Amino acid sequence: MPESEIYEKTLQTSVTLSGSGLFTGEKATMTLCPAAPKTGIVFQRVDQPGKPEIPASLQYVKEWPRCTRLISENTGVQMVEHLLSSLSAYGIDNLRIELTGPEIPSLDGSSLPFVEAIEKAGIKIQDTKRRYLKIEEPVYWSENEVHLIGLPSDQFQISYTLHYPQAAIIGSQYFAFSLTDPHEYKKEIAPCRTFSLYEEIAPMIEKGFLKGGGLENALVIKGGKIMNPDGARFSDEMVRHKVLDLIGDLALIGMPILGHVIAIRSGHSSNLAFAKKLLKGYLSREEHSHGLENSYLVESR
Repeated sequence: MPESEIYEKTLQTSVTLSGSGLFTGEKATMTLCPAAPKTGIVFQRVDQPGKPEIPASLQYVKEWPRCTRLISENTGVQMVEHLLSSLSAYGIDNLRIELTGPEIPSLDGSSLPFVEAIEKAGIKIQDTKRRYLKIEEPVYWSENEVHLIGLPSDQFQISYTLHYPQAAIIGSQYFAFSLTDPHEYKKEIAPCRTFSLYEEIAPMIEKGFLKGGGLENALVIKGGKIMNPDGARFSDEMVRHKVLDLIGDLALIGMPILGHVIAIRSGHSSNLAFAKKLLKGYLSREEHSHGLENSYLVESR
């Protein structure tokens, strides 16, 4: 394993982005700040009294339609998956994210602006060894037509099958990706925007649940056609965005994965349920081994 993957990483310097939230429509400024080893990824609502923090952890996930939301006793933040996907791709373990609103800015609906911010800030290798969640035996989660399977692998791989029979322009799409090179992520995954059928989001718009959505930050399909003037960035942009989301949701485990994740028609709720199952397996094995190295958790050497 390369030395850059053995040790924890943060950013060299702070970097700031601003924009409106896809769901709330509220403007917010977000600053990615370097953090000490073993801090993890932590959101901080600097717009609230006491500037409360909320760790990017599965235990703070609360169900919310069409995005991933974190809630603690004092604060919350939603639409975290695109940012977390970028941080995971670049191996950022420790970061404090200062935020002036309840939602991560949607920007163009992809993770490319976050990737560009990470590259602008630069990456700093720290002096603490990373821990990895290693899958050494099959793990699966299924519900109706949604399935997620984890298989052993020496690297983090994702194979995703998307099936949208209600939209011929989407149909069935498949994409496989190995998260080993952040530059490949930037090229193949990061530009892919959140997408939806207009018929699915129209009721949300009418009820005021999607106040900041538009063609500038989402790929929208209506009547069998893409509404965005410039069309899709890839012919299979939709399934690639599903890979982007899955990487972001699994990042809430709190450590990088070594394993092959196969997903069929999964979304945020199923991604997170699968992540919880992986973490539960790790915790039970950790308890059994009294914190010693085991088949789910390995330290880089």
